[in-house]
Amino acid sequence: MRRTCGASSPVRPRGLFSPTPACGDQGKVPAAERVKNTAHWTTASEEDNFGYDVYRGDVEKGPFVKLTKQPILGNGTTSETHKYEFADDTIDPCKDYWYYVESIATNGSREKFTPVFHVPAKVHAPDRKAKPST
Repeated sequence: MRRTCGASSPVRPRGLFSPTPACGDQGKVPAAERVKNTAHWTTASEEDNFGYDVYRGDVEKGPFVKLTKQPILGNGTTSETHKYEFADDTIDPCKDYWYYVESIATNGSREKFTPVFHVPAKVHAPDRKAKPST
């Protein structure tokens, strides 16, 4: 299977005012206004693919916590390209995070689908200036 993956944050149109996100828990922020890290991955084909779980860690070597409450459904067996994404809106905008995606086969077996990838903090905590989106 050919794979590609990456992560990004929300894209905001130029010229619109958006306050600098606060550090810490975003639990009280309305879901539509939360700062997010979004993992993207693509399959060139799939074989017996049930789905995917997404994991996040605070450091590159882990430990990692599963973020997906239910697997992101795959497309079984197909020779077609499929694109997937998962938006993590439970982040602290002032922290770096590491993620990976795990694939789940229809027989229940699991394997790491992507390498661990880094998403830098959206905001510098000491000076509170927004970082460029990744």
